Amino acid sequence: MTLGNPGTGELTPGDSAGFLDASEPFLLFAQWLAEAEKSEPNDPNAMALATVDTEGLPDVRMVLLKGLDDKGFVFYTNTQSAKGQELAGTPKAALLFHWKSLRRQVRVRGPVERVTDAEADAYFATRPRGSRIGAWASQQSRPLEGRFALEKAVATYTAKFAIGEIPRPPHWTGFRILPVQIEFWHDRPFRLHDRLVFRRGQAHGGWQREQLYP
Repeated sequence: MTLGNPGTGELTPGDSAGFLDASEPFLLFAQWLAEAEKSEPNDPNAMALATVDTEGLPDVRMVLLKGLDDKGFVFYTNTQSAKGQELAGTPKAALLFHWKSLRRQVRVRGPVERVTDAEADAYFATRPRGSRIGAWASQQSRPLEGRFALEKAVATYTAKFAIGEIPRPPHWTGFRILPVQIEFWHDRPFRLHDRLVFRRGQAHGGWQREQLYP
């Protein structure tokens, strides 16, 4: 992950009291994520992404965090998928990270923007070749008449892009959640958990922090 000038300071790994003294949420998140990368058995960057459809009905699914900077949290997807269409209609979202090995979770809420084409191109180029083929072959979230249809589409695009680089599909890009609220939760005995929330009135504004009852 790339963290762009999030602040300064050090926290002791696993130190609940230390995290309650944090004054900047992006730095604290980066440190918690680094600790999760050492203790989680797989996908420490997995996060639940919640959106709403045109009727206001919530929808949630697991995605992977693929970028972190002082503007927000980035993931990539097919814009024609359910989440892509829901974000186009209502560009707001919530995230939840849960690290069971550390007994911690982080909740994030805020508006959403697309990443630049340059950002999307740069990340797409780092993906395994099979994943880049899959981005072209999969009509994500739409009805699939059978596994053979998907395998046929993969074979078609594998042949099409047999030589040279695979360009990013026009329907594939990234989204950045610009947080206006980030809450850190740390398990404590007897359900007397530690909770620290950072809030701001708008994206890119200054943070206000406060502790919450468990």
